[in-house]
Amino acid sequence: MADGSTFTPENAPQIAEVVAWAVSQKKPLEVVGAGTKRGIGRAAQYDASLGTNALQGVTLYEPEELVLSARAGTPMREIEALLEENRQELAFEPPDLGGLFGQRDAGTIGGALAANLAGPRRLKAGAARDHFLGFTAVSGRGEIFKSGGRVVKNVTGYDLCKMMAGSWGTLAIMSDVTVKVLPAAETQATVVVIGLSEAAATQAMAAAMQSSCEVSGACHLPPDVARVSGIRPVSTAARSVTALRIEGVAASVIYRSEKLTDLLRGHGDVEVLDEPNSRALWREVRDVDLLPAAPDRALWRLSVPPMAGADVYQSLSRDGGVSALFDWAGGLVWLDMPRGEDGGAARIAAAIAASGGHATLYRGDDALRSSIDVFQQPTPGVAALSRRLKEGFDPSGILNPGRMQASG
Repeated sequence: MADGSTFTPENAPQIAEVVAWAVSQKKPLEVVGAGTKRGIGRAAQYDASLGTNALQGVTLYEPEELVLSARAGTPMREIEALLEENRQELAFEPPDLGGLFGQRDAGTIGGALAANLAGPRRLKAGAARDHFLGFTAVSGRGEIFKSGGRVVKNVTGYDLCKMMAGSWGTLAIMSDVTVKVLPAAETQATVVVIGLSEAAATQAMAAAMQSSCEVSGACHLPPDVARVSGIRPVSTAARSVTALRIEGVAASVIYRSEKLTDLLRGHGDVEVLDEPNSRALWREVRDVDLLPAAPDRALWRLSVPPMAGADVYQSLSRDGGVSALFDWAGGLVWLDMPRGEDGGAARIAAAIAASGGHATLYRGDDALRSSIDVFQQPTPGVAALSRRLKEGFDPSGILNPGRMQASG
């Protein structure tokens, strides 16, 4: 094995062999799948790259048991196509963020889980980690280990799935994963309210979420963002659009859409998007397609209390030049900001300090990603726990070092 190499192991033992070499040579390894999220995280230098793109294929699918196992490098598009044939889905609605980096429709199931990605249905169905049942992986010690299983209820030992979800390849390299799947809704519709301010939209979304209408998606698009949509009723509104999604069997969707429409009439002008337009709109929201893709700007992902999102945005947009997309009923705010000296990091930190929450830089040039905390740094207690986990699973620090925080 040589420095600067890209390794593409085909199974867990081969992954273990590469890791053992890296440990013996003290060579940091970049762990990567299809590379669609390579631009997320701190810019770091590695001596070699280990790709999981050769680990492909669904190894078990039992529709009646609501469970699917696949090798970590299996493309999401293949899994979603298989599930669609059986009218099932990954309920956490994993987004395709490859479009942010010019690599659309190429993400893998392992990458989605390692990043703990979830789309608009997160507020009803939970995050990726809540649907992650089991895995086989290789630790930074070069040891193969398994956790979880192929059943929805598994209470034996520690829940390592939740630890791996969101670890971004810094603790172990997954070779195989198992996830829970659920029946897909028969149809859907989206109730939209036109012309609300961010504060008013927050109130409208809160009212919808507190109703009995079982809303599965709640987002707000300011006028400049709504204008970019490929959905004509949204792009031609010439005002902001607040959208609430209803899913289920046809009769129930019709009933709940009418009920939600009546509930929201007092907030503004209300319309209902049919199924094709509804699906298309939520794909745009899920994949963050409505914000600029300019490389000289910074894209941030803010997770805040839903009622605080509007105030955070208002404080950051006073000087202009800021675009925002609100998802999760206001709890998730995507912010597109001028590059500036720090990509807006100091302003964002000040804006969310009072309400809590955290911010992650999702797109920025290498210089920016090397100079700031891309992932907001944890509290001292959480940081200490994270160090202990890292020392336990990757004591030599060879897996994606420097990606989530500066090394050393």
